[in-house]
Amino acid sequence: MTAPDGSASPADQRAAVEEAVGHVRSLMGAGHQVILTHGNGPQVGNLLLKNQLAAAVVPPVPLDWCGAQTQATIGMLIMNALGPRVAAVVTRTLVDAGDPGFTDPTKPIGRYFTEAEARRFEKLGQSWRRFERGWRRVVASPYPVEILDADAARVLMEAGYTVVAAGGGGIPVTRQADGSLVGVEAVIDKDLAAALLARTVGATVLLIATDVQHAVIGYGGPDPRPIGRISTAELRVLHAAGYFAGGSMGPKVEAALRFVEQGGSRAIITSLADIQRAMTRNFGTQVV
Repeated sequence: MTAPDGSASPADQRAAVEEAVGHVRSLMGAGHQVILTHGNGPQVGNLLLKNQLAAAVVPPVPLDWCGAQTQATIGMLIMNALGPRVAAVVTRTLVDAGDPGFTDPTKPIGRYFTEAEARRFEKLGQSWRRFERGWRRVVASPYPVEILDADAARVLMEAGYTVVAAGGGGIPVTRQADGSLVGVEAVIDKDLAAALLARTVGATVLLIATDVQHAVIGYGGPDPRPIGRISTAELRVLHAAGYFAGGSMGPKVEAALRFVEQGGSRAIITSLADIQRAMTRNFGTQVV
């Protein structure tokens, strides 16, 4: 939905959603019931930039609020593009307050800044790290424990709605001693959350749409080898050997593995344009 630098006009983002929805509609036309999820990284990054630019005028809002806002906005765009009987659910994802990710924030979010700017934000309690292109804020990326609003999604599906849920991995919350829920400054991996959502609502197939037609061994090297149909045992060995980059294909492979290992029929990794072909034929990376 956005350019590599994070910029995109509302019209550009609307057009991108409409294009993506066209591919989803082809699945629905073939008789598949779908539940949709989506990323929100660039949109959250843009909200954080607005926070930073306007900090002297209006109080910045926390990261979980940004996640909720982008779920609503992207959900609205998908609802408008897909037509009637579509419902977007603002979705919370429970995480463990003791997750080791909170002690070592590593997930980069937002745009690049200079060191001087990063140091200024560090004084506000944020964590920043230097990358090749500059400094970026980093936050915790805990594992999803439970999709708290999955029951609402399931009820809507049973009523005949196409549901959009767990956008951006869900809004991260922790449970307090008194049972109340509190939002936390974190980003949940959207693919791992999608796998958990799929298992929770009883989906038989997890379909992960990305920019490439297959997961690839040796991606970007002189001898890339696309992966077609593969067992979880074989793929687990490749994943453990480090063949899939942690910031891109790695989480998708892990999500596919978790879904099938925990009872799902199959998981597919392929390009958005090829999702119908992957569902009906042996195309893309098929994890069984």
